[in-house]
Amino acid sequence: MDRNEEVAVVQIGPRRGWFRVDWRELWSYREMLYFLAWRDIKVRYKQTVLGASWAILQPVLTTLVFTIFLGRVVKDLDGLSYPVFVFSGLLPWTFFSGVVTGAAGSLIGNERLVTKVYFPRLIIPSASVGVGLLDLGIALVVLAGMMVYYGLGVSVTVVLLPGVVGLTAVTALGVGLWLSALNVEYRDFKYVIGFLVQLWMFATPVVYPLKLVPESYRGWLSLNPMAGLIEGFRSALLGRAMDWGLLGTSALIGVGLFVTGVVYFRKMEHRFADLI
Repeated sequence: MDRNEEVAVVQIGPRRGWFRVDWRELWSYREMLYFLAWRDIKVRYKQTVLGASWAILQPVLTTLVFTIFLGRVVKDLDGLSYPVFVFSGLLPWTFFSGVVTGAAGSLIGNERLVTKVYFPRLIIPSASVGVGLLDLGIALVVLAGMMVYYGLGVSVTVVLLPGVVGLTAVTALGVGLWLSALNVEYRDFKYVIGFLVQLWMFATPVVYPLKLVPESYRGWLSLNPMAGLIEGFRSALLGRAMDWGLLGTSALIGVGLFVTGVVYFRKMEHRFADLI
């Protein structure tokens, strides 16, 4: 090769800018998103005795525990039995917490991919949504059986369920993007995530009705996006009156968390390979 001949060097990397997401590039890597989600599903249930039954056992056993200790205390459930009330709240919450936890540790868990191969890094935490949707679908079958047992029918409001689940996924992914980027920069965040999710659950009307919250605190509770989403999930599935104001507030905050999560993730993306 002639020493005077110029050699073209092509540098592959993400677009500069905080929110310059190349949606076409993300779409071109959709198969990678599928395979990462499928890999996580297989790893999760590989060499387990009960396999996918864990997706059912977790909310079932949690419902049993809360029913034993709170079933006789919590009243005014608009005609719902306490087990159905709790289980219908635990399903979206388990989905949310699973996506958040999975996304938060996804970059650290895929260190080799991040440091050796270029692809849109947003794909890695996004794969946790697929795992959560599978578990949610399995658990919904159990909830349908409980509704039949307790004589509850399906209302026309069930058509709103996919929208509520979609908003929950957007909210969970937004929180997960924040935590995944923070977890790369500050490794002690992995110890905070479990406590944060547990504390968040008790600040959400999962095992108690919104009516039990004093009126003076409901305004603050509405700032918790999962409050409106869980109430919306119950209303859509069980045919209860939808609180559109609360659901709208949750949707706005959830979308806000997603947008700001993408912005922060994009800001930190060029540093992931060095920090990991």
